[in-house]
This record gives sequence, structure tokens and C-alpha cells, in this order.
Amino acid sequence: MKDEDILDVRDLKVWFPVRKGVFARTVGYVKAVDGVSFVLHRGETLGVVGESGSGKSTIARVITGLQKPTGGSFELRGRVAMVFQDPLGSLNPRLTVRMTLREVVLLSGRLSDRQADDEASRLLKLVGMDDSALDKYPHEFSGGQRQRVCIARALASGSELLVCDEAVSALDLSIRAHVLDLLADLKRQLGLTLLFITHDLGVVQHIADRILVMNRGKIEEEGPCGQVLKAPRSEYTRYLMSSVPKIGKPLT
Repeated sequence: MKDEDILDVRDLKVWFPVRKGVFARTVGYVKAVDGVSFVLHRGETLGVVGESGSGKSTIARVITGLQKPTGGSFELRGRVAMVFQDPLGSLNPRLTVRMTLREVVLLSGRLSDRQADDEASRLLKLVGMDDSALDKYPHEFSGGQRQRVCIARALASGSELLVCDEAVSALDLSIRAHVLDLLADLKRQLGLTLLFITHDLGVVQHIADRILVMNRGKIEEEGPCGQVLKAPRSEYTRYLMSSVPKIGKPLT
């Protein structure tokens, strides 16, 4: 693993057993991820693209410790946090924003209890919200505001790598663009690295430096964003491009 790399994934496998019969005998495996290798460079955004069932979200869960791999390995330098698809479902409805951010700050061990409130306020400002949001609950916000809170929570751990798993797919189109712009700004401002999981090539072109196309647990194609979108080598990538609605800026 080179100094400029933050994540090195080697021959990663995640197989789920298929069981049948009274004794739940294993008769086969669903190969959600099957021999995937890639490197994520510090400070870049890697877009992992594919349809539902392609294995992209399983990779995200392994990297963030939510899923154990069946085989292979990965090396991670620094802390990692995830931004989930459903901001309302991923936030505790009983906790205010202040309580949510304080909890993560204190668990990270970066700051003292006295400093946690100031840090919560700072994090909200980073995501474009002010102190009036600190004592509100998740249900009091719009979807876009809730996702901003989720991004602030991910930053509260001091993570260098943010794994965004379909982080804008549940948002309205206009709000989606604002959240993508926010992530790009935070990347530049804080020197973050992003692993951006999505099914939508129309979204990933606005934020990714490189694209990794997944299909049935394997890498179909990988390369710089502009290169993959202008001259895709894989028939599957061309299929994904053809399924993007022809509204607004075309894929370039």
C-alpha cells in the first residue's frame, strides 16, 4: 500500500449461503462480491456504480465494518464513516442534533465534554446549518436538511474517508444537486476522500474522479470519470448510460 493510498482492497469476497431443507443444508452461495480489488487514493472521489444486486453496497458495508468478508482483505488508513441512503431512518428520532453530534464526538475521543458543544456548532456550520438546528429532532427537518445532519455526524468522528451509500438517491432532484455540491466543497475544504456508491451515472459524473462499474459482484470496468463516460469499453456500462434520463446536462 502506497503512502498516497487510503484504502487498498484485494480479492474481496462476500458470499451468502443458500440453505434448503429441514436441516438447512447449504446448497450453494449468492456471490454478492466475488474477487474485487481496487485502490482508493487519498483526496479523491471514487464512484462505485451498478444496479441493485451488483455488490456495490456490500463493499461499503465491509469497509465500514458492518459486514464480514468471506475472503480477501482490505487495508484502511485512518477513520471511516458512512452516510446512508435514508437520513430519517439512520438518525435516532429521540435524539436532538446536539445530542447526536455530541455522542459521536465523545465516542471518537477527540475532544472533551466541554468542547463537544462547540464542535457540534462548528460541524453544523460546515454543512450549511446554524445553531438554531441544534435542539431540534430529525422529524423537524426536510430530507435535505436531515442528510446534512448525517454528513455532520460522519465528520464528527474525525473520519478522513466518507462512504456515501446512495446518499442522494432519496432526495428531490433540486436538493440532490445542493448535497452533491456540499460534499464536493467539504472534500476540498477538509481534504476528505469519498467512496461514492450509486446506481446513477448521471449523479456520479458530477462528483467522481474515477469510476468503478460493478456487475453481479465483479468489476466490469474502471477508469477516470471522463474516460469511462466518453468511451465506455463495457457493454454493461453503455447499458447503464442509456438508462440515464436525458434531462439537463448530458453525460460527457
